[in-house]
Amino acid sequence: MHPNPIFRKTTDTRALAFVRERAFGQITAISPDGLLAAHVPVLLSEDAQTLDLHLVCSNPIARALADPLNVLLTVTGPNGYVSPDWYGVDDQVPTWNYVAVEIRGTLEMLGQESMRDVLDRQTAHFEDQLPKPQWTTAKMTPDVLEKMIRQIVPCRLTITDMQSTFKLSQNKPDDVRQRAADAMAQSRIGMEVMALMRAPTNDDLKEAP
Repeated sequence: MHPNPIFRKTTDTRALAFVRERAFGQITAISPDGLLAAHVPVLLSEDAQTLDLHLVCSNPIARALADPLNVLLTVTGPNGYVSPDWYGVDDQVPTWNYVAVEIRGTLEMLGQESMRDVLDRQTAHFEDQLPKPQWTTAKMTPDVLEKMIRQIVPCRLTITDMQSTFKLSQNKPDDVRQRAADAMAQSRIGMEVMALMRAPTNDDLKEAP
């Protein structure tokens, strides 16, 4: 997380909303074999205390889950380079604006009997966002579905700590940040970052004193 506190004022409510919407991250764990990582879709519970996910059985993290593991889940969002020229004031330096949430917690394997439920809930979360009739596992041939489900394992991450960085030029005066946002909108990867930089009413986007 960025050490400057101005970039770490985002409320837990907004950070969790970002995690719920993004719903994809990297899990990192330490095992006797060293560092392990997995890139996975995640589903935040209604009470925001746990995240459900699944791993393919051959994933090293899944194989290490004989006992619960302490893990770090990193969920990242829009990011992009900010040129000093875009501020329209002297003596600026290049930087990178980005959004990231780090969640620490305990990852454990659930009973295989819950795999269908985890898969159905994850699928519904993403299918609800698409402009088409919802796909469900009921559309699959039962034997084929059962064979595929046996190749994945359901997991749950219980959250113990969360830190977030919404680094969006909050340390600049409003007019300076808006000029940078205007220029960011013209860059190849800047549209999402620009939209966040234009929202000074959110707690994490207030100017520094």
